[in-house]
Amino acid sequence: MNEIINYFSTIPSSHRSLILVGGITIFWLIENAFPLFRFDYKKWNHAGINIFFTLTTVIINFALAFVLLKSADWVIANNFGVLQWLPQMNIWLYALIGLLLLDFIGAYLAHFVGHKVKFLWRFHLIHHTDTWIDTTSANRHHPGESITRFVFTTLGVLIVGTPIWLVFMYQTLSLISTQFTHANISLPKKLDSVLSYFIVSPDMHKVHHHYVLPYTDSNYGNIFSVWDRLFGTFMTLPKEAIIYGIDTHQGHEEHNKLTNLIKIPFQKQRSTEKNEQN
Repeated sequence: MNEIINYFSTIPSSHRSLILVGGITIFWLIENAFPLFRFDYKKWNHAGINIFFTLTTVIINFALAFVLLKSADWVIANNFGVLQWLPQMNIWLYALIGLLLLDFIGAYLAHFVGHKVKFLWRFHLIHHTDTWIDTTSANRHHPGESITRFVFTTLGVLIVGTPIWLVFMYQTLSLISTQFTHANISLPKKLDSVLSYFIVSPDMHKVHHHYVLPYTDSNYGNIFSVWDRLFGTFMTLPKEAIIYGIDTHQGHEEHNKLTNLIKIPFQKQRSTEKNEQN
């Protein structure tokens, strides 16, 4: 465990970039060989749009990384946060508790709020407009949402009292998890079902991308599935019944044109079932 701690304490930016690119490449190859759905689309054009948003997310995260570093240093120096107040424990249990809590605040809670607060939903909507969910869809986030998610991650670091090695471990696992759950792949049904009791599985997350309520407002988790099960937001839907996208933006020019996707948060929102609920 000491080797793991040392590695994530000083993980080079080049390694983090390699994990990002390597993950997309591996899942891209797998989904090409064993696709869940056979999409009729220009895969490279679709990937280009999603990679643009991935790059904006990377730029924002790297530009603000010093905030996470300062926050992690501060909680350790001031003995602040849940992990700092807990009694001495096995380092593996310490890491698991930290990851669970960071996943709750930085992922589940951020995602839940992004659906329930109308202003934030305008930005998160871009992620849901994707009608061809594959591994490149993982970081299809408007820059405005990337900033919001960063704020929640920082809040998680402060509340949980997380050392920087655990922060970088969480971000790495979060990245791999979201690439895995968005990939256009299908695990054996029983295996996927068993996994969904512990972590977010591909079938579990793809329900969240079904185009209408109540499924759109379910399965918010990123790494761990416990939060959806605990707070009653877990739902299932047969994979063959899933239709990707969002009912408010079904037009090709709305969900597959970069300039329009960037403008969506600032366009007049339509009076639809989704918007009325928010």
